[in-house]
Amino acid sequence: MLDRRSVLRTLAGLFLAVTGTGAYAAIWEPGRQAITRYRLTPRGWPEGRRLRLAVLSDLHIGSLHVPLARVSELVAATNALKPDLTLLLGDFVASRRRFASDPAMADWAAELARLETRDGVFAILGNHDWWHDEPTQALRAGPTQVGQALERAGIPVLENRAVRLSSQAGPLWLAGLGDQLAFLPRLRGRPHGIDDLAGTMAQIADDGAPVILMAHEPDIFVRMPERVSLTLSGHTHGGQVRFLGWAPIVPSRYGNRYAYGHVREDGRDLVVSGGIGTSQLPIRFGIPPEIVLIELG
Repeated sequence: MLDRRSVLRTLAGLFLAVTGTGAYAAIWEPGRQAITRYRLTPRGWPEGRRLRLAVLSDLHIGSLHVPLARVSELVAATNALKPDLTLLLGDFVASRRRFASDPAMADWAAELARLETRDGVFAILGNHDWWHDEPTQALRAGPTQVGQALERAGIPVLENRAVRLSSQAGPLWLAGLGDQLAFLPRLRGRPHGIDDLAGTMAQIADDGAPVILMAHEPDIFVRMPERVSLTLSGHTHGGQVRFLGWAPIVPSRYGNRYAYGHVREDGRDLVVSGGIGTSQLPIRFGIPPEIVLIELG
């Protein structure tokens, strides 16, 4: 039979477990910085050619755990990996209205411009880079303030655009898709995003050079043509809360199918980054912030 002391001890244990888990998810894990490594050879990748890709996604600069100083730390950690190519997958700003105290876009763009690579630094935009840009939303058209800040800092933004690079691994096509969820509110009969997969692919020659495509949201992967060797995405934060590899809430129509990590379907490869910052709730559990390093070939 349980006495009062046993009941109180049990309740105290439950309270400490709940509050301890909450503190971990709100304070400790979001401040971590992991390096997640993948080694793969996608379909169509030239034999014997190697390429190191660093990927940063969903920084959400200005949010609770990502002040300007954190951006500097991320740049230093990414440079230490000595990548051939560094790719920035969108959602640079916090997932809320901008505050006067937020770091100036020019300041964090200048920090990102310190990224060092052999073959360049390229970016795409995410939904929050559009959603919290009031003039852009009113016009339902760009350019965005985030995109302009990156371009002024010398970082090309690929929006439905493909470029041919002479990379460490030889000729390579790098493509960036416009955001698939760019506009709020969603109006019937009008596009929700600015993505143009067909138009982007039309810029890529049938020359045998492999194609890497950046798309902020991973849902486009179901329609990705075979010509694309590797698709890179962010957006989901891995669900932001994960239990044994499963997330209860994923911002994707496909749920956990494209929530996180390396996915291979029908011979096609997708890597979804868990990102750096947080969205909506400032917590992470089971999916710490990460810099992704992909070694191809």
